[in-house]
Amino acid sequence: MTAMRIFVWYLTIAAVFAMSSSCQQPKGDLPCIDVRRNYPEKELLLTDIAEVSYLHLNSDDDAYLYKGGINSIAKNTVVVYDNSSGSVLFFSKDGSPKSRFNRRGRGGGEYLGTLRVIYDELADEVFVVNFGSGAFSDFVQVYSSTGEHKRRISLPGVDIGFAISFDEQSLLVYDSRFETMRNMEKLGITSFSVEYDHSPFFLISKTDGAILNYIELPHKDMVLSLDDNNTSWFPPTRVIKSPEGVYLCNPETDTVFHYSKDKILSPVICKTPLVDALDPMVVLNNCVDAGGYQFLEMISLVKGDKRRYSEYFVRDKTTGEIFRQKLLLPEYKGKELFLGTFGRNLDYENGTYFQLDLLELKQAYNENRLSGKLKELVATLKEDDNNVFVMVQFK
Repeated sequence: MTAMRIFVWYLTIAAVFAMSSSCQQPKGDLPCIDVRRNYPEKELLLTDIAEVSYLHLNSDDDAYLYKGGINSIAKNTVVVYDNSSGSVLFFSKDGSPKSRFNRRGRGGGEYLGTLRVIYDELADEVFVVNFGSGAFSDFVQVYSSTGEHKRRISLPGVDIGFAISFDEQSLLVYDSRFETMRNMEKLGITSFSVEYDHSPFFLISKTDGAILNYIELPHKDMVLSLDDNNTSWFPPTRVIKSPEGVYLCNPETDTVFHYSKDKILSPVICKTPLVDALDPMVVLNNCVDAGGYQFLEMISLVKGDKRRYSEYFVRDKTTGEIFRQKLLLPEYKGKELFLGTFGRNLDYENGTYFQLDLLELKQAYNENRLSGKLKELVATLKEDDNNVFVMVQFK
């Protein structure tokens, strides 16, 4: 990074934080977690901080068995992408099958694979972010919930690292060309040549893909990997839906921002020390802000190690207390849950969920470690059935 770019970056950070502090934040410092500190562990019963229910996606019809997880949750519909077959499956909120389609292929109106499935229930439009056609994911196919192809949204020169429904008119897209090309260069696949002249976060029209607005976050030129073999790289969770907008994670600058539906950007929480000041590198992987708490995931990148080392923290927004997560589900004795962002449906603005492995549940049932409604549900399921979800609505 040149001296001029560093100077501009610091000016940008100062401007954003000053604007956000005056318009959005209460007086006082921005909440910050120091990952060098030894925070105490604290138990939280999930039922004390949230309304909890259980969801099983019915699979009496084998066509609705799947491998994978939830991709989108709408008011009345749960959408799953089956990684094994390429089918997109639709269930009602009580778990009953509604419809399905499979348009996997290489022809017009098809997808080879998918990074994301987004469902706009009001318009009955399914946005499938294509993956696997080449170096970049640069188009989105749009279908009805019965598989009727409506249109293709092309985004040439873009690598869609993530997309999410922002409002009725637009998708929020994260263009990951920068980190993709830098990591390809580390592997010797290409020479790095991408330079951003704008933010990689932007809004596009759901109708034709036209760019509607860039979201300018403070930026820092660095890659979240440690060695030439690319073994310690991971794609951070850049975007999470909130009821009022989206949370945007900028791990290179150790900060999570909130971007409201009124187009106001404000910092929410930060991490210290700087990501590249630690060995091993510790990366802030976004924040789930729900009810009276902020749930954070920190990922340590260990040189030469492909495994993911996560630590989970909670910040009590009322007291400011920070502690290590230990979430317990009273009806599942001995089961500890962690609320992070990996594997989470990031398009679900009204809550979160946990996926419980059915084979583990059956074992817990046989060991008499289940109780209440969870025990009643597991007793009715076959061992080759779909998994069970714990649906969470924070108080």
